[in-house]
Amino acid sequence: MIVITGATGTTGSEVVRALVAQGSPVRAFVRDPEKARRLLGERVDLAIGDFADPPSVRAALEQAGTLFLSCADDPRRVAWETAAVQAAAAAGVRRVVKLSTAPAAPGSPVAFWDWHGQMEQHLRESGVGWVILRSSWYMSNLLAAAPQVAAEGRLYAPAGGARIAMIDPRDVGAAAAGVLSSAGHEGQTYLLTGPDAITYAQVAAELSAATASKVEFIDVPDDDARRAMIGNGLPGFVAEQLVRVFAQLRQGADARVTPTVEALTGSAPRSFASFAHDHAGVFAPVTVTAQR
Repeated sequence: MIVITGATGTTGSEVVRALVAQGSPVRAFVRDPEKARRLLGERVDLAIGDFADPPSVRAALEQAGTLFLSCADDPRRVAWETAAVQAAAAAGVRRVVKLSTAPAAPGSPVAFWDWHGQMEQHLRESGVGWVILRSSWYMSNLLAAAPQVAAEGRLYAPAGGARIAMIDPRDVGAAAAGVLSSAGHEGQTYLLTGPDAITYAQVAAELSAATASKVEFIDVPDDDARRAMIGNGLPGFVAEQLVRVFAQLRQGADARVTPTVEALTGSAPRSFASFAHDHAGVFAPVTVTAQR
């Protein structure tokens, strides 16, 4: 049995779908069973619980052979994931596959990346069989900007000329499913990227082509970006971390491109042009119907 944490998240749900499609037995660790059924279908065993509830974690791991470890960005991530690894070891789980991020490093100026780096280090020292999947920046992160793109035809970000090896979460899911359902990956750290390192100006151009409308990239100073994010309701801590993320991206933190997705899945990763085409409806200009 393969246990998937974060199973209703952007990437976790793609991992579940890929495993189900290949016929692997899957147990999804979820907080909301109704949401899970809608997203994941009826062929998935559900374990209801939360990382903050250790007995539910232990129950989810009963008779499991492999754990896919992923949770939301939260200051409690290290404690939660550490406890999950310890529970997996106690339950006799043979392998933990951790979803991490490309720039993960203990002590990173980006808290999210620091937490991942700490967990990678703990997992390597845990004594449990392990695999680490380091994913580059998700193309789906752009969906948060879709309403503004649709309304104004502008894509705002403090990205400058950063080249980013963006990846479609569907490709992360397929790569993870390949690792989870086959042997020979123990002790490996895989960097999963898209096919190209692209700029936000290129992203805007691809959105323009996909929506048959003009989309312009507007580079925003860090301070303005921080204020705008807070004004849109993001907590100050999160806004600060996102500004730091973009500062690191401008320095090349996520520019490396690898052939790993194709090596693990047999298929080349999707381009941003493909992603933009598939999601063109949410980026397309808003049309206003005249009232009579």
